[in-house]
Amino acid sequence: MKQLLDQMELKYVVDEEGDLAAPWEQFRTYFMFRGEGDQQIFSVRTFYDRPHKIDEKPQLLESVDDWNRRTLWPKVYTHTHDDGTVRLIGEAQMLIGMGVSLEHFVSSTVSWVRAAIEFDKWLVEQLGLEQEINEADKPDEE
Repeated sequence: MKQLLDQMELKYVVDEEGDLAAPWEQFRTYFMFRGEGDQQIFSVRTFYDRPHKIDEKPQLLESVDDWNRRTLWPKVYTHTHDDGTVRLIGEAQMLIGMGVSLEHFVSSTVSWVRAAIEFDKWLVEQLGLEQEINEADKPDEE
């Protein structure tokens, strides 16, 4: 997996559980292997860091449902934290326990990473967050 991320020219870190994570400005993508034997799964899971308010959840769900209907991956869902903050998580999985060709593994992983990036751009456009992002990039006026 590290070789593939190097080939994709992605910076990555290894977390406490040994999973690889590629950080972006607004999200982190994890590359995880879970299960054993025939049931082993490879999962690419993206945690979108942009916080949303609980009263925005209906609009988020509508947008996420639209994305999930139109695309194969990542499948995106909401997670509500104890403080009421809502964040999004995207996920794609592949059963690999019985074996998988290297070509299929690589092409799927590359497609999933691209789709995770595309989802973030799409959501910004859907929710009209461009202005919010542009204002965050401006230096403070004194």
